[in-house]
Amino acid sequence: MTTTSTTDTEVALKAKHRAMWALGDYHAVATELIPALGSVLVEATGIGPGDHVLDIAAGTGNVAIPAAATGAQVIATDLTPELLDQGRADASARGVQVEWQVADVENLPFEDGAFDAVTSCVGAMFAPNHQRTADELVRVCRPGGRIGLIAWTPSGFIGQMFATMKPYVAPPPPGAQPPPLWGDLEHVRELLGDRVSEVEASQQLLHVDRLADPVTFRDYFKAHYGPTIAAYHGLADDPARTAELDQALVDLGERFRSEDGGISWEYLLVVATRA
Repeated sequence: MTTTSTTDTEVALKAKHRAMWALGDYHAVATELIPALGSVLVEATGIGPGDHVLDIAAGTGNVAIPAAATGAQVIATDLTPELLDQGRADASARGVQVEWQVADVENLPFEDGAFDAVTSCVGAMFAPNHQRTADELVRVCRPGGRIGLIAWTPSGFIGQMFATMKPYVAPPPPGAQPPPLWGDLEHVRELLGDRVSEVEASQQLLHVDRLADPVTFRDYFKAHYGPTIAAYHGLADDPARTAELDQALVDLGERFRSEDGGISWEYLLVVATRA
């Protein structure tokens, strides 16, 4: 187990992230829009009975719950306790056992090589220090174990949503890296380095049809998704800029809407073996 010292700036940033993800209703996003991703990652990582699994930045259990349903022993961690509370309730309703623990992906409270599989589905990508995050992913995975990751790509719909919101939010602190970089395979390879082998990666699409109308998409994210809600909070005293962001998000939805309805969200799926 490692202990990484943190500065006051980093502590404040983590508190800000924790509060941001507690805004709105991420549980709805996870269960209404992207529930399929959890099972995709469980299957790709080869999780099954007897595996000791750590799901980091687990949110409300998108991966942790289906992983536990295979018979694996699962610990789910997240920086935001409110999300874990919702995951705990969902796991109980499904009749599966998951251990829920508040933890920072950049400073995990687990021993080296403690897990057969370490996973994160559009979660770890939001930690500000990518290299520190990758180091922890690798450290807690045993040699021969699997690291399974899903991240939104920079050029895909969600990556472009963050690019659209960027001019309307405060700049990140020095050293913080854009989350969608985790959707760039070369970036991920560089982060993991020669500490992993047998890297399997593919870009895939998640088709979401319930937000086909661009205005519906914008209003849903304004009400449910923490980063979008936080962006609008920052513009609360500026109606002109709020209107600009409103239109920019509608334009984004129009740009990505398919002819047959719905929007395809591109993501990168990576499974690597700990060397």
